[in-house]
Order: sequence, then structure tokens, then C-alpha cells
Amino acid sequence: MAENFAVYPNKIPYSYYLNPDVIFLAKDLLGKVLYTQINGEITAGIIVETEAYFGIQDKASHAYGGRRTNRTETMYSSGGVSYVYLCYGIHHLFNIVSSVEGEPHAVLIRAIEPLIGNEIIESRRKMPVSKAAISSGPGSAAKALGIDASFNKKDLNGEEIWLQDHGIKYSEEEIAAVPRVGIAYAQEHALLPWRFFVKGNKYVSKPNKI
Repeated sequence: MAENFAVYPNKIPYSYYLNPDVIFLAKDLLGKVLYTQINGEITAGIIVETEAYFGIQDKASHAYGGRRTNRTETMYSSGGVSYVYLCYGIHHLFNIVSSVEGEPHAVLIRAIEPLIGNEIIESRRKMPVSKAAISSGPGSAAKALGIDASFNKKDLNGEEIWLQDHGIKYSEEEIAAVPRVGIAYAQEHALLPWRFFVKGNKYVSKPNKI
């Protein structure tokens, strides 16, 4: 674990998250490493699947049409904070808020490949890391890293949750761009190819064939 910090000491800076192009960010986040530190225990995973949500213009976004509620208010923050919400009353879903204050863009992290603290991840998920289901899908990815409602609006440059660039890059040919999952209510916006994943990575959630 110490070796990772020695080689990759720098957290991704706030300026990265201020990018107004959430589609670019959702793609660029593939390969970045998401860390959590809970009670002194560090776990981390490589991001292998994301979805972009394009603010007030996106019918699939919680902030569509400028909607502001207690839940969505986090999305209107300046980029570089986490947006965590409960889905179906069961799963906590982790999103990265991006762009400038008042522009509610977000990237949903849908899957990670376990990298650091695998024993802790296995304990949280009650299965071995060899099983894709351990961190496949947004609810499982969040649970694997110990992310719950208490992580909402956390500083992504802080001590509890952060991202690092380990130099893992994927070419255009290695990335699938397909419609997002479970958003039929978004009408024509449900067809937009704003879900990105690493082709052939076993931790990517289904459907994962293109």
C-alpha cells in the first residue's frame, strides 16, 4: 500500500473537476483510481465504468430543468465533491460533481476493479475479489469502497475520499460508448451514448456486450 503512495503521491486537483465537459470527464475518469479511508483503513479501485449526467438540460439528471431539492442541492456545488444518494431505498450510488458552481453536472461511478485493500473489500461484500459482482454496478462499487450516505458532499481532495492518476490510460478503441442504464423515463435522452466502460473488463456491469 505504501508503494502506491510513493509512486502516485498526488491527488487529482480541483481544477480537473471544474471541466464543463462532463462527457469528456466521464470518459477520462476511466482508469483513474478511487480511494476511501474509513477508520484508518484504505481501499481503492480502478474506475472501469461511468455515466455522464449533463445538468439541467439532461432529462435523465436529477437536476433536469433546474430542479433543486435537498437531495439535488449537492449537484449545484463547485466540482470536486461527491454526490451520494439512495436508490430504491437500498443502494448508495456515488457520483462525482463536476463543472462550476450552479451548473449541476455529475458522473456516476458504475463499476471499479478492486486494487488496494482487497481483504477489506471482500469483507464488506462477503465474496472474493475474483467474483465480478463484488464491485460491478454502482451500488456494489460504492459498497465495496464503504461509501454510504455519510459521504455525500465530501471533498474529493480530502482524507476520506479522493482520486489519483496512476497513469492507466485507455485508447478510444478500448472504450465502449453506449446508452445509460435504467433511465427509460428520460425519453429521447435515454438513447444518448453517455455510458462509458472498458471493453472486456470483467467488473463492468451488464449489459457489457457491444
